Amino acid sequence: MAELTTLESLLEMGFDRNRAEKAVANTGNQGIEQAMDWLMEHENDPDIDEPYVPPVGNVLGGEAQSQPSTADSSEGQEGQESFEGIAGGDIGYIETEDGGKRPMTEEEKNEQVKRLEELMRVKQAERRERERAEEVEREKQRRKQGQELQQIRQKLQDDEMKKIAEQRQREKMEDKLARQRVKEKIARDREERAQKFGGGAPSSTAASSQNAQPSPSSPTSQGPPPTKKEYDESRIQVRLLDGSTITTVFKAQEPLAAVRVYVQMNGNTPEGQDFTLLSPYPRHVYTELDMEKPLKELGLVPSAVLVVAKK
Repeated sequence: MAELTTLESLLEMGFDRNRAEKAVANTGNQGIEQAMDWLMEHENDPDIDEPYVPPVGNVLGGEAQSQPSTADSSEGQEGQESFEGIAGGDIGYIETEDGGKRPMTEEEKNEQVKRLEELMRVKQAERRERERAEEVEREKQRRKQGQELQQIRQKLQDDEMKKIAEQRQREKMEDKLARQRVKEKIARDREERAQKFGGGAPSSTAASSQNAQPSPSSPTSQGPPPTKKEYDESRIQVRLLDGSTITTVFKAQEPLAAVRVYVQMNGNTPEGQDFTLLSPYPRHVYTELDMEKPLKELGLVPSAVLVVAKK
């Protein structure tokens, strides 16, 4: 088949003329199948739509201008128009073994047209299948990246909760040791007082005299000054946005931020909803600076009621 035949076949199949000319030139005009393969493989090249500049003395389609159009001479005949519109002006002839040409029969023409159309359908189906496979692979990668990101976020949250739990555990242990030391000191003080004042009881006369005239320096009338009770825990009740409440016990030295974290984990606050805490009586809204202060310093010991409020 002549060069013009392959070019016009590609144009009739819907390919851009610039691309069709490149396909014919780059395949050495070896036929319609090679040209279609080249177009399928290079359709995404960045320079595929740049103007084609043919070599000097080889202008595609130039020879065809001097040849009569078979389509023009057979206008009105549906089978002949379809065949010639796809394959080109010389499609009505085939080369013989002695190098000459003979006209194609109508059956040979129809068979050639069917073959080209079937080849085009196969190429298009292969391209669609390849594009679907690439789209599926991209979707898999997107989902994989989303899962990895979610796992990273979950790990960071778990690590933060673990740090808070470990900190509370250390504080509990420290408080337990401090209470134990206080108990031991009280026991030693009692033992020392018992040894100091346990030598003998005063007589009844001296006792009545002391009752009648109490002396400020008398050891029986002057004991250790009362001490204010120190609380190391605070019972916090939190009223949530929907009116329900949750209650738990914190250490007096824990920051107010620990209460906010507890509300985030155990309350029904919508995810992403920013909130703050306030005391109803007297009304006081706690700031970010207050979140770092211990409950004892904020006056929330031994118990308190807090309210969750939207920011």
